[in-house]
Amino acid sequence: MPGLDDHAFRWASLDRAANLRSKSADLSRSENARCLPIWQGKPLIREAESARHLVWTSPHHPVLDDIAGTPMFLGLSDGVPWFTRDMSVWEPLGQDAASVDTFADPTRQSHPDLPSDSFFGELRGVMTRLTPAEAELAATARALTQWHQRHKFCANCGHPSDQAMGGWQRDCPSCGASHYPRTDPVVIMLITHGNSVLMGRSPGWPDGMYSLLAGFVEPGESPEAAVRRETFEEAGIRVGGFRYLSSQPWPFPASLMTAWAGEALNTKIT
Repeated sequence: MPGLDDHAFRWASLDRAANLRSKSADLSRSENARCLPIWQGKPLIREAESARHLVWTSPHHPVLDDIAGTPMFLGLSDGVPWFTRDMSVWEPLGQDAASVDTFADPTRQSHPDLPSDSFFGELRGVMTRLTPAEAELAATARALTQWHQRHKFCANCGHPSDQAMGGWQRDCPSCGASHYPRTDPVVIMLITHGNSVLMGRSPGWPDGMYSLLAGFVEPGESPEAAVRRETFEEAGIRVGGFRYLSSQPWPFPASLMTAWAGEALNTKIT
């Protein structure tokens, strides 16, 4: 099937340099270090004709040092240390909180002290117009910052935990436990019957939007078993033969999407 390696976030050129994470504070002060500001999971973007690009600043830009936490180290590329910082504590004037973090958030937020042509934009809406390298960096930045947003307390004792190892770890000062980002496996299925494709939609999605069926792999379950279970649970369709197609990281908030193609054994959707 053509084009399986062309989808967003598939690129893997970033050297994640795990051996340097303990030295990330020093790297963030390098003259060539660059940082992607993130607000409520939305990267800072600049629009140029039909393309969009990420907007990078110094990891210690005054705005970031004033309101954001410690720089999180994404990795190295072409000798450049790449970072991200979460600006979610900033509150834009007149912001309608109900419109933010929806499935297809159409809003844009512009910070007065960041480049005037930049805005925080929903990653789903721009991911296919980023370069492959930018998409990989944006996916990593979004997944990492969202993990910290959701895991501020120790899962072992409940005490507030601290960011460590360049953002790739949280340590508990109370019980000594360390916690690490997790990725949830997901299956998404191209289920066909002749020339027909099985699709569905969530009631919260924009009008006219449909998707292939998808779902999380449960504990103790293989992806292969999840393909058949999810298709039957969501649509009442039994799946016969199927095969693996491809995968991509999916930072909404932190999944690994595995794609499968299968044949429907019946056509009555329930």
